[in-house]
Amino acid sequence: MKFFIKYEEATQICDKTQYNEASIWEKIKLNIRMLYCSATRKYSARNAKLTSAIKKSKVKTMPQDQKAAMKERLAKELAN
Repeated sequence: MKFFIKYEEATQICDKTQYNEASIWEKIKLNIRMLYCSATRKYSARNAKLTSAIKKSKVKTMPQDQKAAMKERLAKELAN
């Protein structure tokens, strides 16, 4: 069994953990890595802040029909 993982693998597991997609074994390996690697701890903290900010945001997207109408108007204006 491989307990020690590379930084790149740790970041991938960290991303998966944020979306509840990581297995228990991956979480264990990540936690071991975080014990001795400050870069992984910093990455995890930044990732958690980003996820939190996105969840708190009240971003609303434009409906598809309005997007299509805007693209058509833009195409007409560029054609002129």
